[in-house]
Amino acid sequence: MAGGEQKKAGGGGKKKEVKKETGLGLSFTKDENFGEWYSEVVVNGEMIEYYDISGCYILRPWAMSIWENMQTFFDAEIKKMKVKNCYFPLFVSPGVLQKEKDHIEGFAPEVAWVTKSGESDLEVPIAIRPTSETVMYPYYSKWIRGHRDLPLKLNQWCNVVRWEFSNPTPFIRSREFLWQEGHTAFATKEEADTEVLQILELYRRIYEEFLAIPVTKGRKSELEKFAGGLYTTSVEAFIPNTGRGIQGATSHCLGQNFAKMFEINFENEKGEKSMVWQNSWAYSTRTIGVMVMVHGDNKGLVLPPKVAALQVIVIPVPYKDADTQGIFDACTATVAILSDAGIRAEADLRENYSPGWKYSNWEMKGVPLRIEIGPRDLANNQVRAVRRDNGEKIDISRVFLVEQVKGMLEKIQQNLFDVAKQKRDACIEVVKTWDEFIKALGQKKLILAPWCDEEEVEKDVKARTKGEMGAAKSLCTPFEQPELPEGTKCFASGKPATKWTYWGRSY
Repeated sequence: MAGGEQKKAGGGGKKKEVKKETGLGLSFTKDENFGEWYSEVVVNGEMIEYYDISGCYILRPWAMSIWENMQTFFDAEIKKMKVKNCYFPLFVSPGVLQKEKDHIEGFAPEVAWVTKSGESDLEVPIAIRPTSETVMYPYYSKWIRGHRDLPLKLNQWCNVVRWEFSNPTPFIRSREFLWQEGHTAFATKEEADTEVLQILELYRRIYEEFLAIPVTKGRKSELEKFAGGLYTTSVEAFIPNTGRGIQGATSHCLGQNFAKMFEINFENEKGEKSMVWQNSWAYSTRTIGVMVMVHGDNKGLVLPPKVAALQVIVIPVPYKDADTQGIFDACTATVAILSDAGIRAEADLRENYSPGWKYSNWEMKGVPLRIEIGPRDLANNQVRAVRRDNGEKIDISRVFLVEQVKGMLEKIQQNLFDVAKQKRDACIEVVKTWDEFIKALGQKKLILAPWCDEEEVEKDVKARTKGEMGAAKSLCTPFEQPELPEGTKCFASGKPATKWTYWGRSY
């Protein structure tokens, strides 16, 4: 079909017509209909395919390779920290799951249960892990006996199931998702506190250095922290188009709560019995959704070079009577040179598609750099490079191919971050009063406000902002605190403020 369409479209010789007739472009724009745009981009960009069970998605190789690129980085970093990988079962017995009351209350509505085997009902239903604290900790209790067994640092790369019913969205909210979850146990609170921040810094690096997304490091409120934990730290991203914050990844200090419930005790050096201090930390495939939302445009995906499966696509542009074979050979040679230099490159030598169609296709898939080779380029021993992020075109001599392409990929990576940061920063609104807060909320802002840090006040903010768009809540209290002048009052209660906190609607 595509071949026939291309013949038809090729008659006019206009790139626009090719695109139109092959039905390539997007039907929705990012600014006018963000939700529909996002759904279309992830499917047309070949990241996911919808599945016949609602809230579940097929991750296609284009998405999976991004996950693997992040995994390669993170896995090596945690191994430097002496964290070891393991794998625990997917199933949880109800008795164990219900041991930590606050914890299970937080997860109960979305736990999926296995109730049958073939035709017969199971005597005791079995839960599928929404997270693995209760799966792992009975065995921590068994393995940890004395101070020599500490610290115990385990991580698993696995899937978890949370049976969401509200607005499933690919990558952002799905009933099954991939993640890593680290679970560590220490003799002292100091060691646990230190690791919480070390891991949080790795999460910041995933977002900022790999996905080119600016994030804020901070601490969650008591209301928003991990159910059953002591405190939660997170990296928070922001989606300017929807005016919503999004929790990027979390690093929790669980304190001694789970140690108490699961009797994870050890004998310290003095021969006294103590409870361990624990952490858990995770990031998931949600990271990929945040990347699509932040960088994507009306032509499709825009992938940061560091995580893209393919960094450079080489496209032959032969004209009538041109030395087609010579151009094809030049494309193949270009790919070989770039690949040898460690750059992920491929050539699109399909003959039944016009160059214009290929441009649109690879733009939709977000490849950072396109290299075109036509008769003129062949004659001048050069190639034409086109950036996906800003459309800039530059002719490169083949003599300096590798260093020029490497330089361009670095610039693209940096520019994506800079543009995203500029857009996010433009959305930050500092408010002091409730009226200013409501106004800023209506303008889709990321709000920084002085707060008294009282749970009842936060509940009240949620109640007072409930509406079609969803309630506002605290996103995080940033570690980098602006100065809080003496006598500053909380924006919501009028009581003395103790800190600056980010507020807004969120995913």
